Formats: sequence, C-alpha cells, structure tokens
Amino acid sequence: MHVHHHPSRAPARIAISALVAATACWGLGTVVSKQVVDDVAPLTLLPLQLAASSALLLIVTAVRREPVTLTPPVQKLAALGVLNPGAAYALGLVGLTTITASMSVLIWATEPVLILILAALVLREHIPLGLALLVSIAVTGVLLVVYQPGVSGDLIGILLTVTSVGFCALYTILTRRLLLDDASLTVVIAQQLAALTFAVLLASVAELLGANGCELQGLGATTLLAAGVSGVLYYGLGFWFYLTGLRLVPASYAASFLPLIPLFGLAGAYLTGERLSPIQWTGTALVVTATLAIATRQASAPLSTSGAAAGSTGADAHRGTT
Repeated sequence: MHVHHHPSRAPARIAISALVAATACWGLGTVVSKQVVDDVAPLTLLPLQLAASSALLLIVTAVRREPVTLTPPVQKLAALGVLNPGAAYALGLVGLTTITASMSVLIWATEPVLILILAALVLREHIPLGLALLVSIAVTGVLLVVYQPGVSGDLIGILLTVTSVGFCALYTILTRRLLLDDASLTVVIAQQLAALTFAVLLASVAELLGANGCELQGLGATTLLAAGVSGVLYYGLGFWFYLTGLRLVPASYAASFLPLIPLFGLAGAYLTGERLSPIQWTGTALVVTATLAIATRQASAPLSTSGAAAGSTGADAHRGTT
C-alpha cells in the first residue's frame, strides 16, 4: 500500500536545513581530520573521535532530558553503526594514509551516484530523470573542484577507500529502510556507541598484532583537542543532522546534498590560505546551482516522510515508496 501526502513546507525546510548542516559538518570535519591524521595513527584517531562525539550526544540527551530507549528497531539501527561510521571510516582513514587527499575525494565523489543506484534497486525508489541529471551535474562540479594533476595512490589504499564508500552508501539505504518513528538523536547515539565499541576492539586487536593501534603516548593537548573537535563535527553533529534529514526524505534525495561536502571543506581550507582556481570556481558554481535546483524541486513536491514528522501512519508512509 502506498500513502501519498500533500506537500508540506515545514518538513521540507527541516530536511533541507538538516542535510546542508550535515554536509557542512562533514566538510569542515574533514579539514580538521586531515590536520590530525598525520600525527595520530588512524586506528587511534577513530576511537578518540567517536568517544568525543558520543560524550557530546550523551550530554545533549541529559540536558534535554530525553530517555535513550533501546527498542528492537533502535537495536537494529545501532548494529548499522558498526558498518558506518565503524568499519567504513576505519577503512577510510587507513586508506587515506596511502593515497593522496585528491584521490580520496575523487573516490568519495561517487557516493551520491552509488546511493541513487542502491535506492532504486533496494528501496524501489523512483529516481526522476531531472534529479539524476542534477546529481550528475553536481558530481561533475565536485570533480572540477577537487581534481588535481598527479592524483595517485597505492592500490590497497584505493580499494580500502572504495570499500569505505560502498559501506557508507549501504548504510544510508539500510538506515532509510529501518528508520521509522524513533528519534534521530536516540538512533545516532546508539550507532555511535556501537561504532565506538567496534573501534576500540579493532584498535586493541591491531595493537596485539603489533600494528599501530592504541598509541596515546606522546599526543599533546592540542592534538587531542583537534581529534575531539573533528569527532564532534564529523560523527556527532554530522550524523545527527543527516539522520534528521533522512527521516524526512527518500535516500536518493538525501544523497543529492552530499556534493556540498567538498565545498564546505574548501571553505575551511580557505581559512588556512588555500585559494580556488578559475576551474574550481566553475565547479563550485555547478554544485551550488544543482543543489539549489534539487532543494527547490523537493520543496515544491510531495515529501516522503516519517510518521512523526509529517503526521502520517503506516510503514509504507514511513518508508516512502518501499
């Protein structure tokens, strides 16, 4: 059974604002992470980041006096935290040590396209031709922004990064399928704690095997602070905003905002002295224009929402077209 609803401006604004905020957190968090990953081993950095993000989210729930109830649906969603940000970002951080940053971003630029394909195949979402074209334009803009001559990388690093992107895309699809009425904050806390447990176990096993696992000795206060800030931005706030938006819109629509991530990353890098070339400005214009067009389309179209946000009932309504 399919339930159709009339357009609602308020959920559309909330979804758009949340998804843009998520991309801003991920873009700026990437800039901070890149400053830290040279000084901290990847398998040490990930638990530090997740611990900081989990602490922030738990403080927020305490201040808001929101109970964290592990209902059966939340437990299933929590398990996805092992997939992303757990395994996905463990692989991504390790891969980043053997490939250039430009190569990494080029590979990550394929994530929106992969999510669109999976949304159509797994969730049976109808992907309008106009949306597919706009996402293609945005991805093209990203390539113009981030491409640099001489991008290179070790084959293992490339494979690890591609796998990481695949895990993230799969996370979006599975989360959208399972995400019903449970509060976004509760879900993201459960996922972050599951990811933190996985990251600590992974680092411990790596240390036992003689690899770079838990190496906290010698880390200064500035490095630890930077690791915490990047974790709060990238995992805590980023995932919270993303799940807030994902509850309100189809996975294919949520994915269409991801090309904004490199732009926010560049904005953060601008503060460190980096400047855009004319071709990068062209790419930026393409991404911004395509994203604005996507947001306008969704704001004026029927919104596929979760029940609590739109006042709808029934699993079909919660899951959009599935």
